[in-house]
Amino acid sequence: MTDSANITVAVLGTGIMGAPMARHLARAGLDVRAWNRTREKAEPLASDGVRVVGSPADAVRDADVVLTMLYDGPAVLEAMEAAVPALRAGTVWAQSTTAGLDGLEELDAFAREHGLVLVDSPVLGTKQPAEEGKLTVLAAGPDRVRAVLAPVFDAIGGRTVWVGTENGAATRLKLVINSWVLTVTHGTAEALALAKGLGVDPAGFLDAVEGGPLDMGYLRAKARLILDDALTPPSFATETAEKDARLIVEAGERAGVRLDVAAAGAERFRRAAERGHGREDMAASYFASFDD
Repeated sequence: MTDSANITVAVLGTGIMGAPMARHLARAGLDVRAWNRTREKAEPLASDGVRVVGSPADAVRDADVVLTMLYDGPAVLEAMEAAVPALRAGTVWAQSTTAGLDGLEELDAFAREHGLVLVDSPVLGTKQPAEEGKLTVLAAGPDRVRAVLAPVFDAIGGRTVWVGTENGAATRLKLVINSWVLTVTHGTAEALALAKGLGVDPAGFLDAVEGGPLDMGYLRAKARLILDDALTPPSFATETAEKDARLIVEAGERAGVRLDVAAAGAERFRRAAERGHGREDMAASYFASFDD
């Protein structure tokens, strides 16, 4: 077992997910340095024992583990390129951004070029699970780094699922899971939009399915956000959901699988964002059903 007190972790990206992850790492006794493109957003972490720094290079210098949690693959690559002067060969890189298959391949090439040990480690969960330290970590990477990463993953998540050693195995699973999450989100949004259009009380819909095979906690959680007009702050933003939906479609195309629902869902998210809901919760897909 690795002593967490001797582990230095660099967290690149302190947004909705990265900030609580950094906070839990520090509370677990790890030495944490955090960088965010907008430094002011990271500053509150200082009260939790996180050292907020001004550049990716400052964050990764002498770090045992680098954890990236940024918007997309290009953002991760940009940050890591800026960190090159301070990166050490052999550093373990836990890449938790949803980067897609193409994006992960670019990051893998970067890791190989600089002698980093890349661990494909996207997470399941949104704002609340991140704040509670109850994310599920999907991980794929060399067996030899599991002991180093155990205190890191234990701090940010309630469960770690190692899906193999092949780079990309965890990302592929994450894309499959995300395809289901986004499908349920759109289904909820469209059902409530249709109810409004037909003059049906949405409570009647929810009562009718309660306790049956069509009922689920996720339906109720997203329906409540829509019905209570509680889309901010977002659990998972519409603009980010659009990005993920397009990564899912691209992955399907690479595999020769046509994903009509995912493609239509990406378009719904785009329309909702165009109507001013991009930074609201992705349940704002609801607004894509209306012309104004």
